[in-house]
Amino acid sequence: MNCSAEKASRKWPDGAFRRGGAAMVTAAAALLCLGMQAGPAEAARGAPSFPWDDLFGTRPHRSHKSARRSAVPLPRPRPAEAPPAVTEAPAAAHAPAGAEPAPPAAATQPPAAPAEAARPSETAKPAEPPKPQLSACRQALTEEIAIAPSIPDIHGAGACGGEDLVRLEAIVLPDKRKVAVKPAAILRCRMAAAVADWVRTDIAPLAQTLGGGISNLDNFDSFECRGRNRVVGAQLSEHGRANALDVRAFGLANGKSISLTDRSVARDLRETVLHSVCARFSTVLGPGSDWYHEDHIHLDLAERRSNYRICQWNVYDPLPHVAPLLPAERPEAAPPREVAAKSDGGKLDAAKADHGKADAAESDDAAASDGAAETKPQPTKKRRQSRRF
Repeated sequence: MNCSAEKASRKWPDGAFRRGGAAMVTAAAALLCLGMQAGPAEAARGAPSFPWDDLFGTRPHRSHKSARRSAVPLPRPRPAEAPPAVTEAPAAAHAPAGAEPAPPAAATQPPAAPAEAARPSETAKPAEPPKPQLSACRQALTEEIAIAPSIPDIHGAGACGGEDLVRLEAIVLPDKRKVAVKPAAILRCRMAAAVADWVRTDIAPLAQTLGGGISNLDNFDSFECRGRNRVVGAQLSEHGRANALDVRAFGLANGKSISLTDRSVARDLRETVLHSVCARFSTVLGPGSDWYHEDHIHLDLAERRSNYRICQWNVYDPLPHVAPLLPAERPEAAPPREVAAKSDGGKLDAAKADHGKADAAESDDAAASDGAAETKPQPTKKRRQSRRF
């Protein structure tokens, strides 16, 4: 390969400026040729580098930090009187000073379990979910007040159901007697607590004066997913929210039943029950409210604005034993009835009427005699026809 500057000047015949550039390119090509002819041994010795070595990829790769060899001390020879080394537990050498040596691997392994116990997936019980925290009402409604076990929450269609529900089975009186709820009512805890307090505080002392105390409560209806008065499309009833109870009667220990809508029951008794329920519940519907509540009493704890309450229960008078068919006779001791006095003009009118009757009788006799002599047809009056439009 000929890399002379004289031949290179022939390629750029454009002047001295171009010739100087050509000389530089020729020098660079010569240096490149010298680098390619050098062997790998000379490159390893550390040949002089030029700034343009990286341009053609001829600069050898150098490590950032040169590795330095350091003398590694050898372990001292083991003395002859030393005990033999234990190779089974190599982790003992890393244990801290004063720690007890680890037992051998054979001692740490538990004994082999039988084939039946080798299946933990079949015998292991699933972990129980955490129990929900009880509400304040649930904690207060203990078995000393009512037998009301908790039931799961109900979430039905159209916002039916509710949370913190109980099944009210019986009410425990202060003297430990139980008043059964027939049938058991599904209510919210707050409603069940209100019913239990009403029976324990108001109804139990009242029934004690009638026949040995109260024994059961007649539950006509409690939870039912429906509209008001069972009308299709009506607003959701409080029964659908498990927040209402329909009471029809309560039984006594002597076997009698006291119906709250029966007219034969003493009026004072029914009025006492009326005042007690209207003071405790936000809604009371009975006879007189509508014809849906003529045979039972509706109680609920509906929340309204400004704590508005509804108490509609007409306590009717008892019906008579025998319905009167005819008016009663006037007693003899009754004062005489007052009669309006007749005026003088009335007497004259009566006299004229009597005189007119006498004249009419005479005219009839005369007409009868004339008729006997000659019979003539009497003219008849034509009736005027009424026109209807």
